Amino acid sequence: MQIITSHAEFEQYLGKELGVSSWHTITQEQINKFADATLDHQWIHVDEERAQNEGPFKATIAHGYLTLSLIPYLWKEIVDIQNLKMEINYGIESLRFAQAVTVNSKVRLKAKLASIINLRGVTKVNMGIEMEIEDQKKPAFSGEVVFLYHFIS
Repeated sequence: MQIITSHAEFEQYLGKELGVSSWHTITQEQINKFADATLDHQWIHVDEERAQNEGPFKATIAHGYLTLSLIPYLWKEIVDIQNLKMEINYGIESLRFAQAVTVNSKVRLKAKLASIINLRGVTKVNMGIEMEIEDQKKPAFSGEVVFLYHFIS
């Protein structure tokens, strides 16, 4: 795990891979809770029997946005950003879902610092990310996300 306490320290990683998180297992319970939270109860996610019998993956799959919502959690396993007043998930520059994540799959996040800029004392970073699926060639998704960090001077 990298520890970063300032804009200058962050800048040293420009163009470099910051690391890879541990594996996280996507359970049916997590999928069901996400469905409840987002009101998205499409059968491909929550109906295990129908997904097994009629679905193209022969199992339920995680919502794409569920996998995306894991970015902040898994990111914190890669880098410990310290000395902060505030941290904001600012946006997504690009994102492509490449493969469905079936229930009980293990996923992990890989991150690379694509760009960094100082916006009048606020550090804006664009992170190249990829969510790998264990034993799969294609990732669940890849793209670039943006975080804002307001370091304590």
